[in-house]
Amino acid sequence: MRIVILGAGALGSILAALLTRSGEEVVLLARGARAELLKTSGITISGLVDDRVAVSIETDPARLQPADLLVVTAKTYDTETALAPIDPGLFETVLSVQNGVVKNDQLADHFGKLRTVGCIATISGEVLADASVAFTQNQAFHLGELPAGVTPRIEQLVEVFCAAGIAAITNSSIHNGEWSKFIAWQPLMALSVITRLETGKICVNPHSAGFAIEMIRESAAIAVAMGVEVDDSGPLPASTIIASSEESAQQLLLKTGEKLMKIAPDHRMSALQDLLRGKRLEVDQTLGYLVDQGCLLGIPIPVISQAWQLVKTIDAFNH
Repeated sequence: MRIVILGAGALGSILAALLTRSGEEVVLLARGARAELLKTSGITISGLVDDRVAVSIETDPARLQPADLLVVTAKTYDTETALAPIDPGLFETVLSVQNGVVKNDQLADHFGKLRTVGCIATISGEVLADASVAFTQNQAFHLGELPAGVTPRIEQLVEVFCAAGIAAITNSSIHNGEWSKFIAWQPLMALSVITRLETGKICVNPHSAGFAIEMIRESAAIAVAMGVEVDDSGPLPASTIIASSEESAQQLLLKTGEKLMKIAPDHRMSALQDLLRGKRLEVDQTLGYLVDQGCLLGIPIPVISQAWQLVKTIDAFNH
């Protein structure tokens, strides 16, 4: 399968390396110093996979050739700028591993709804100081037709990603799943920036866990008002949490945190990685989106609003 991956950060690099070494024809669209480094040195991965892989690198979107699949891994605030020079007719299928729930609309606006499929990527990594990539988590890589359904092209994509060692699965209700991941992801994103703690520590501490639970419940109220059926497909079991007592919800986060601290004690949310590198944060497209929707729907979200204000302040002085 011919695959183009847009973005050479942690996830883009991991996907490009794994798919290349499994025999797929991959082009990684990168830019700047990282593109030049990867051209000469290849992609070095450590952690769940240890390897160095030579990957085809392209820096000019105008030179891209037709391909079966485009995978977008760039930050959400860069999406429209990154997609603008790309010919929408080049790709049969496009998907995004980005955070939040605005990504599919961005892809559909550029490539059309029929080419756009849904994806929930609960895999993670981190670009290290030496430019190598630590592959830290390979939980699941959900794929499905939007807003729901599984077709032969989804089954083929799952086979391709599984063959590369990525934990891909079909998801017949991907729109609900993407929202559910977002609901569970957004408190961890905010708290990682505010506290600068590893993800496991956020979950095991009762104070930060309590804050996260309130953010999950508030965002779930928005999702339900928009017709979403919340499930447990995210990094935290959102559906179970919102149906549980405070004590039971705390125990769920505690167990998740303990597990994460055992298998990936150094795991840090991508937002924290960006913060520590002085990069812009994905706050407007994530927390800001929830604040806007809460206002539009008349749903009170005081905890999310507080988190948004804090993260916006931190971001303003970070880059």
